[in-house]
Amino acid sequence: MPAANKADTVKRVFDSVAERYDVMNDLMSLGLHRAWKAFAISVARPKRGERVLDIATGSGDLAVALARKTFPGGEVWISDINRRMLERGRDRLLDRGLQLPAVQCDAERLPFPSGHFDCVTVGFGLRNMTHKEAALAEMARVLKPGGRLVVLEFSKVWKPLERVYDWYSFKVLPWLGDKVAGDADAYRYLAESIRLHPDQAALAEMLRKAGLADVEVFNLAAGVVAIHRGYRF
Repeated sequence: MPAANKADTVKRVFDSVAERYDVMNDLMSLGLHRAWKAFAISVARPKRGERVLDIATGSGDLAVALARKTFPGGEVWISDINRRMLERGRDRLLDRGLQLPAVQCDAERLPFPSGHFDCVTVGFGLRNMTHKEAALAEMARVLKPGGRLVVLEFSKVWKPLERVYDWYSFKVLPWLGDKVAGDADAYRYLAESIRLHPDQAALAEMLRKAGLADVEVFNLAAGVVAIHRGYRF
């Protein structure tokens, strides 16, 4: 879709699903998203005292885990382009006793100085960004030398599973979205956005072009999800 239309669509989708976002994540993935996020944290390797930025923080699952690893002495910043999602993430974090700095911003124009963070994470957010190359370049820019970027995202499923995955994505997900979140179109967009997202190899090359080195790919659930990690040198 045209760039302007995509930005508007993403805003409408997340405004619509914010209140039922966590319930839908559990239903859609049968709870597996928790394991995927835990593995992403292990790949990110956050250490006590580090400064970390979690982009597209959503309801804050990665931020909670990052804070547990970096506190005391560390900093975890949360950011999201969508105000309702950022507010939801902030409130969930406050409920857990975590008061983290929150910034509503576009990942394509991060309001942070260069070389500011030891680690940047983005979970299930990159595919919603209009200009992914610009966003990845910004993530690389704000990393310190030796800092790492970790991208957790839906990816290209193992080919023998494609038909079953397509049926689930285009039939079951919109039905769940309608019954639970009251918005079938939002979850139809989710399925479509996954199909348009770069596959594992293409995204790895995008990280390299953004200035990251030693790029690695970790496939989960037969490629339904992939984690990419790269370092700034």
